[in-house]
Amino acid sequence: MSEVDICCVLTKYKQTCTFVSIVNIALSDGAKGEAATHYRLSLSWPPPYPRPMDPLADPDLPTPEAVVFDIGNVLITWRPEDHYDRWIGAERRRAFFDAIDLHGMNERFDRGENFRAVIDETAARYPDWEAEIRMWHDRWLDLTLPVIDHSVRLLRALRAAGHPVFALSNFGVDSFALSEGRDAFLTEFDRRYISGHLGVTKPDPRIYETLEEDSGVAPERLLFTDDRADNIAVARARGWQTHLFTTPARWAERLVAAGLLTEEQAR
Repeated sequence: MSEVDICCVLTKYKQTCTFVSIVNIALSDGAKGEAATHYRLSLSWPPPYPRPMDPLADPDLPTPEAVVFDIGNVLITWRPEDHYDRWIGAERRRAFFDAIDLHGMNERFDRGENFRAVIDETAARYPDWEAEIRMWHDRWLDLTLPVIDHSVRLLRALRAAGHPVFALSNFGVDSFALSEGRDAFLTEFDRRYISGHLGVTKPDPRIYETLEEDSGVAPERLLFTDDRADNIAVARARGWQTHLFTTPARWAERLVAAGLLTEEQAR
């Protein structure tokens, strides 16, 4: 992959973009002849995965038969770095995350390994960080805060309107049990596809295939939201309707555009 610059000339009637080298981005109003404003943008090209199409731009999509929610950063916040910054300070947190692949450790739970056993093993391997490693388990419920309340309202509004709602999430068996004990909405899905129980994580196509086969819903009738573009890309490649989650307000707009909720129901 290489660094490229883009020169974009915007006019009142059309937009054109040309790849050039060793120049900055120039944005100008060609219709008015105003001087260009220059910016520099560093991009990786080609992109590592296809950019998800904005589903709000396609009015011809069929009405979904089921809505599929990711959980982390869709229904509950998943930014462990932020919590560790508060607990041990930003400088020590950076050193901690640099020393240990903590997200790789978490991936082991997500694939079905025992939460406590993996924590114990990791703490034994890195004794200088034992206290911080054990916080990942002992303060798990703090790590998964805050709840994204608007998204929870959307989940419940969909079910109240009679639309099946599924969960498709990378989540460990034990960690999910802890979370659903606090967050009752995690028990409210019509079907749940939790990676720890299935032994496979997104974006492996097998977990998407499992949902399709188990639910019996055709891929083009599934509407899926996730905060990770790689997870979205695999779903789109299978024919699912998708929405790359950024904010609950945008997700609400998508659900209204799909004809699943009214604007009032999506508040």
